[in-house]
Amino acid sequence: MSDAINTPAEQTEDLSELLRIRREKLNTLKEEGKNPYEITKYDVTAQNGYIRESFEQIEGQAVRIAGRMMSRRIMGKASFMDVRDGSDRMQVYVKRDDVGTDEYAAFKKWDIGDIVGVEGFVFRTQKGEISVHAQKIILLSKSLLPLPEKFHGLKDTDTRYRQRYVDLIVNPEVKDTFLKRSQILKEVRAYLDNLGYLEVDTPVLHTLEIGAAARPFVTHHNTLDIDMYLRIETELYLKRLIVGGFDRVYEVGRIFRNEGMDTSHNPEFTSIELYQAYTDYHGMMDLIEDMYITITKKVCGTTTINYQGTEINMGGPWERLTMVEAVKKYAGVDYNDWASDEDARACAKAHDVEVEEGANATKGHVLIAFFEAFVEDKLIQPTIIYDYPVENSPLAKRKPSDPAFTERFEYFIYNREMGNAFSELNDPIDQRERFVKQVEAKRATGANAEVDEDFITALEYGMPPTGGLGFGLDRLVMLLTNSASIRDVLLFPTMKPLGQ
Repeated sequence: MSDAINTPAEQTEDLSELLRIRREKLNTLKEEGKNPYEITKYDVTAQNGYIRESFEQIEGQAVRIAGRMMSRRIMGKASFMDVRDGSDRMQVYVKRDDVGTDEYAAFKKWDIGDIVGVEGFVFRTQKGEISVHAQKIILLSKSLLPLPEKFHGLKDTDTRYRQRYVDLIVNPEVKDTFLKRSQILKEVRAYLDNLGYLEVDTPVLHTLEIGAAARPFVTHHNTLDIDMYLRIETELYLKRLIVGGFDRVYEVGRIFRNEGMDTSHNPEFTSIELYQAYTDYHGMMDLIEDMYITITKKVCGTTTINYQGTEINMGGPWERLTMVEAVKKYAGVDYNDWASDEDARACAKAHDVEVEEGANATKGHVLIAFFEAFVEDKLIQPTIIYDYPVENSPLAKRKPSDPAFTERFEYFIYNREMGNAFSELNDPIDQRERFVKQVEAKRATGANAEVDEDFITALEYGMPPTGGLGFGLDRLVMLLTNSASIRDVLLFPTMKPLGQ
């Protein structure tokens, strides 16, 4: 047997021939009045997974299964095929004397990838494999494109993301990731619902660009003849509901940010934000730690998981450090030693930490820069970092004991920021001042940002002390499914069109 590998031109020619043959088969079926695309319904009585799990109870019973033919072994008057449905694969024994001579001849012309229906009874082969003995078979849908080669499968990641439907067909383990994603979201909802939170929906299209740092996608509303912005957060509408008297609300929201793409960022992603009246960021710390422990145990069966070769102990208690404590621990630099902004900038220079030139870099800015340079990559085990400088926390309440800091925390796992929380700012005067500074900074970059005056109005009616928390569902799924890239946990990640 030759080991020669076909050239790209030869491979293209082979594919064209396969496509031609499959279409000819379809035309023949239509001419014979057997167009599979005209079939509208097939009553399935059992899933393959159920047959495997319940074999001892249903052996010998009649079943009707349906799915995609993934392989076939023709052996004269009897053959085997593997049929995969949404739950599992099933071996099917097809005998000419049982299904009929004409049907058996037609079966031998089916192609790998065709959708088929099988009526028969459950049994175990002499080799011990649970199977279905076919008594009737039918072609339900014709596959006009061949699946990727059996033993090599679909490995090219770009093609896998673009054609997720093929990826799911030939790489069954990929489906497991998305089944687990669905389970994770279900458990998040169950956890919050059990605590009395109300799930709500807020607008995706906004009429103004707010001052937050993220860049929005812009569209145009034809009837109103105005530009609109796809949301970059759900926060401000959810806090309006707190003002309105809903004491515990959350939203599973699709978020859109017109920014960079990498292994942990996609332009559209799923965020979960929740707000609770009459608590603060310490209440949110307790909630997120307990939520992650609960969900990890339910989804993974343990609170110790392996992520990219590293053992992560989700079971707690999680380490909790102020940003000042974290920088002192990992960088050996004490914020409290800086008497002035000049001292902070000099310290940054001495440690080769980049900060803004001139007087724009305050002690708070420098602390943040030290944290990013020396701390983030050390936070492998679940860690809560709290008390952030006011300079990068425009929506958090200032600490009464030290107004240079805010009651804000982020939590990190595997040196990745997983979520963000505040004791929410409910002072409308302070909020307006911070919004104005935010908007001015964003407009300086050419953006069309505006102060959300309606949100300020809502605060002026009075918002109770509130704890708020937001986290990315996609990053949580990455963690619990041991997925290296966000694209591995999005069914249809954003991709540049082919040829562009």
